[in-house]
Amino acid sequence: MPEADAVRARATVTRLALASLTTLKVGGEAEVWTCEADADVRDATRADFRVLGGGSNLLVGDGGVPERVVRLGRAYADARALDAAGDAWLGAAVPLPGLVRRARQLGLSGLEGVLGIPAQLGGAVVMNAGTRFGEIGDALQEVDLMLDGRVERVPAADLGLDYRRSELPPGTVVLRAHLRLTPSTPERVARAEEAVDAARRGQPKARSAGCAFKNPPGDAAGRLIDAAGLKGLRVGGAMIAHEHANFVVNLGDATAADVAMLLERVRAEVGVPLEVEWRRWGLPGGEAAARGWDHGRPAARPSTDEG
Repeated sequence: MPEADAVRARATVTRLALASLTTLKVGGEAEVWTCEADADVRDATRADFRVLGGGSNLLVGDGGVPERVVRLGRAYADARALDAAGDAWLGAAVPLPGLVRRARQLGLSGLEGVLGIPAQLGGAVVMNAGTRFGEIGDALQEVDLMLDGRVERVPAADLGLDYRRSELPPGTVVLRAHLRLTPSTPERVARAEEAVDAARRGQPKARSAGCAFKNPPGDAAGRLIDAAGLKGLRVGGAMIAHEHANFVVNLGDATAADVAMLLERVRAEVGVPLEVEWRRWGLPGGEAAARGWDHGRPAARPSTDEG
């Protein structure tokens, strides 16, 4: 049987509402490819595609997206390769919260700063996810990337990691990441996480996509939005959270149009330019306006858009 046919027999292809795969719980339909091997990813990326990780940090339009959406399956989600030595290759679909918990149990330091971020490892790499206490790039050594049908190993120093961004080549899928953590003790790691956890306690528990705006230089987006009196501002089923002004929450029936309109109202009323932190799929402006990443419509090899 030809290789492509064999791959199609393994990959799962389903048409789904992306609202079911995102933490904000909005978004229309797309053809979703769930891949369990590198060959599956190679086949899935032969046509226009986008990459979906844990579905956080992402706003999908109500009409969905025409490109196929590529997800990594359970074969990429096993965190057991991380052992007490703290030096491991891990699949890009490993959930970050479980990985942080495993590191704590093993007494490994280096992931405390990403405590509570509801992402997968690959998406965390693409966004250089983190908090003021640290980011994934602090522990990252190198990655395996799928690009133009080839698997390439790239050092972390060549990824252009910066504040909530990276410079991966357009059309890249992160397959695996090599992390190096520092041996410590579970007690010391837990104590280091206490400050991160305390900072998270004021965040809303309702459906959200994480912080909506990047912090501008020398200030905090949440403080600026709060100072403008915008907590509780609502458009349809979307609202600026009372608990933390840099969170937009879905009250249960929000549409992507509600959320997008709310973001624009905030940007219009805050006196400092704010850059949206989320990826935006299938919306006017798209990633180019939101992220400064793309330079136009997706081509056969669109930019890496892990949510």
